[in-house]
Amino acid sequence: MRRPTFFLSLFCGLVAVLSGPALAAETVLEKYLPQIAAADLVPGADGFGPLREDLAVAPVLQGQTQLGWVYVTSDFVGTTGYSGKPIHVMMALDPAGKVIGAQLVKHSEPIVLVGIPEAKVKALIGSYIGVDLPKAAADKATAHDLQIISGATVTVMVIDDSMLRSGIKVARALGLGGMSAEVASGPKAEINPEAPAPEGWLSMLGDGTVRRLSLDVGQVNEAFAALPDPRAAARALREPPQTSFIDLNLALVSVPGIGKAVLGPAEAANLQAWLKPGEAAVAVAANGLYSFKGSGYVRGGIFDRIVLVQDDVTVRFHDRDHRRLVSLEAKGAPGFTETDLFRIPADLGFDPAKPFRLQLLVQRPVAATEKVFTTFDLGYQLPAGYLKPVAVAAPAPVEETAAQADLWRSIWAGKRLEIAVTGAMLTVLTLVFFFQNAMTRNARAFFWFRMSFLTVTLVFLGFYANAQLSVVNLMALFGALTTSFSWQAFLLDPLTFILWFAVAAALLFWGRGAYCGWLCPFGALQEITNRIARALHIPQWTLPWGLNERLWPIKYMIFLGLFGVSLGSIEQAEHLAEIEPFKTAIILKFVRAWPFVAYAAALLLAGLFVERFYCRYLCPLGAALAIPARLRMFDWLKRYHDCGNPCQVCAHDCPVQAIHPTGEINPNECVTCLHCQVLYQSHARCPVVIRQDKRRAAVAPTSASVPRDLRNHPHTPH
Repeated sequence: MRRPTFFLSLFCGLVAVLSGPALAAETVLEKYLPQIAAADLVPGADGFGPLREDLAVAPVLQGQTQLGWVYVTSDFVGTTGYSGKPIHVMMALDPAGKVIGAQLVKHSEPIVLVGIPEAKVKALIGSYIGVDLPKAAADKATAHDLQIISGATVTVMVIDDSMLRSGIKVARALGLGGMSAEVASGPKAEINPEAPAPEGWLSMLGDGTVRRLSLDVGQVNEAFAALPDPRAAARALREPPQTSFIDLNLALVSVPGIGKAVLGPAEAANLQAWLKPGEAAVAVAANGLYSFKGSGYVRGGIFDRIVLVQDDVTVRFHDRDHRRLVSLEAKGAPGFTETDLFRIPADLGFDPAKPFRLQLLVQRPVAATEKVFTTFDLGYQLPAGYLKPVAVAAPAPVEETAAQADLWRSIWAGKRLEIAVTGAMLTVLTLVFFFQNAMTRNARAFFWFRMSFLTVTLVFLGFYANAQLSVVNLMALFGALTTSFSWQAFLLDPLTFILWFAVAAALLFWGRGAYCGWLCPFGALQEITNRIARALHIPQWTLPWGLNERLWPIKYMIFLGLFGVSLGSIEQAEHLAEIEPFKTAIILKFVRAWPFVAYAAALLLAGLFVERFYCRYLCPLGAALAIPARLRMFDWLKRYHDCGNPCQVCAHDCPVQAIHPTGEINPNECVTCLHCQVLYQSHARCPVVIRQDKRRAAVAPTSASVPRDLRNHPHTPH
């Protein structure tokens, strides 16, 4: 347990590896505007007007005619990319609030600098021309068909978020397209907790306390017939047109008076205990052929047939925010086949005093695996009797940190499957390390387990999820340690965050081998291809120990060189970090210019003859992880006194030649493949185990000749 303070600092530092400095928004339009030709940004434009003093925008001119306004996204939003720095995009908007120009002017994204062609990113940014920002403000999800670039998902989502959010801010500030700044003054309505509800179901329907949407089969068939897909009309429902399709009822039961009237006093009290401060809840009840819940929530936990919409707030209900009701207690309420409560979390920005609508999604199968959809809206607004006006100050604008948090939360929500599989892999690997004796007892079973695990690492973590760690991540740490840093850039990539957290923890327990030997996709690719080479009887070269030992320092020199360059220019260091073949082989899957492909192929070719050639001698990431690995707190790998003197079985069989001839395992070079632990228990290879077996065999006949009742007698020889 050496130097615990160092380990604590190391752990915190590595978890913050990808974090960049928290950059405050600074005016950049004036810096970049002279570098851009007006005609290149907006066709037909010939110049820019003077910058406004109150807002970081400038007119776009064609002669004396103003075509619109130009600005840079990073002047209005602080979203940072994977590098921890903003992606500067210059945009132009016309008076209607539409994008008429968009151009990338500056970025520091590693994946674009050394992997993805910048032309792809520029083409993506250019595709935003024509986007209607007033429409985007109403429904951001339908504003633009987001085109993900393979290998650059995080960068693309950051660009999309910064362009749309900054565009909406500028359009509101300038009043483009009829938009206005989000400033409220004067009276604002709030819930009156003392307001009672009318007595009886019909009375509540009459004054709007309960809102109802009634659809029959004829109305639904007509709605599908109006869709452009003719298959929808061909699959019309066969029931009589007047048959009730759904009778949907909605009430805002988090209002105390409505809750007591609709649910009854006891259930209303349970509801208030369930709700946290700032949360709201609605009761939804229905009869008819169609279920507003469906069955999708059972599999995925999301009620995909209903969504609550209020301005630009969209609430999708999850099973954790759902409760079933037996019935409604209002006098005269009909019996419903479905009666449920749905909670609206406080952090979504829902205002119960404002109008909202419940959108019902109706689906119709048109082929074996195809469906078409249409929607119906049930509008809701609290009657005036439940509200009271209050004078409030203008609301503060949404904090930039909150908007950035929404971005990374949405990314995490969209990668639940990947997160679950990665968590399962880490759990399995942890159990393997803790119970390594049992796992390595059967050499053949362990071999196939390891090959299977490495295959999942390569295919899932590597080719599918692009979760390949890089020395670039570590270089970003040193820049962040000299300044303040935010978590945003780190959290933008869930799997990278999880893997770095796991690596930081594993360094304290097992050293670098947990990642290098099991979770590195390129390492897995090298080992798998080497195993194939062995099966094809390709000769394996074992380097002389003296040469092997002198080649080890190369990777440390490479890492120190990259680190030194990063102190002067992180971008230059990112270019030089191309010595890592990870982007070519794993992220871009060899779809790249031929010099990069040839380099990665040459390393794999060398690995066919010398297992994990790149890992052993060239990998700067492995070198960086090996430095703290030397100071791990525990030694898990078991050794005999005979190991190294005279026995050399493990030293000769170590796949990466990490065992010294004297028997010691070099933790800087060990990848924790556990092959030495297989040999440690081998009854066919380990001399110590073989001697023990012979001694047992020699004693066994003597024991067999002693009468059973005397075998445990204290004077009986053993």
